[in-house]
Amino acid sequence: MKAALITGANRGIGLEFSRQYAADGWRVFACTRHPQKSDALNTLAAEFPQQITVHALDVGDHAQIEQLAQSLTNESIDLLLNNAGIYTSCHKDDNIDQEAWMHSFLINTIAPLKMAQMFSPQIARGSQKSIVTISSKMGSIADNSSGGSYIYRSSKAAVNMVVKSLAIDLKTAGITAVVLHPGWVKTDMGGPNALISTAQSVSGMRNVIDHLTLADSGKFIAYDGKMIPW
Repeated sequence: MKAALITGANRGIGLEFSRQYAADGWRVFACTRHPQKSDALNTLAAEFPQQITVHALDVGDHAQIEQLAQSLTNESIDLLLNNAGIYTSCHKDDNIDQEAWMHSFLINTIAPLKMAQMFSPQIARGSQKSIVTISSKMGSIADNSSGGSYIYRSSKAAVNMVVKSLAIDLKTAGITAVVLHPGWVKTDMGGPNALISTAQSVSGMRNVIDHLTLADSGKFIAYDGKMIPW
C-alpha cells in the first residue's frame, strides 16, 4: 500500500488530496495545525479509518516537524505533499510589515525545505520517491505581468528555487522533487470567482504526479501538465 504525507490537509486542496488518495487505497498521513478543530478532515478520516491518520503539525514549528518525523521514522513514504501555505498581500504603496513577510517565508518557503530534510529517509524507502510542493504561477518571474502581491510572489519564487536545489541534491537518493501550479482554485484562498474546483485541480495534479520520473525532477508543472516558465 502506497503512502502519502500531506500538509495542510484540513481544507481545500489538501483535504481533496487526502480524499482522493484514500479512496484509491493509499495510506494518508494527514497533517493539520489543529486536529480537534478540523471537522471536515476528521469526518473524512472516520470514512476511511484504515487509510487516514490525522497528525498535529504546524509547519512553521520546526520542533513539531522533527517530532512527527521521529514518530514516523520507520515508515516508508511514497509521496510528500508540501501543500500548507498562506497568502499575505502586499502592494507597492503598503507599509512593509516585516513580521508578516517573514512569517510568509517561514510557511511557504522554509517549511517545505525542512519537511524534505526530515522525511527524505522515509521517502527514499518508498516506491514512488516523490516530493511535490504546491507553488503558484504567481511565483513565476516570467509570468508576472500585473505586479503587486510582493510577499506571496516572492515566497513562492523562493520555494521554487528551494525545490530546484532539492531536485539536484536528492537525485542520488532517487528522489524526484517538483513544484506544481494548482490553477486558480475555488478554495478559501482562491475565492469564489476562481476557475476550477478542488476536485478538478487535484485530479489533474494527481495525473501529473502519477507520471513523474526522475527526469522530471526540478520542473515547474501546472495541474494540466503544461510547463510553467520560471
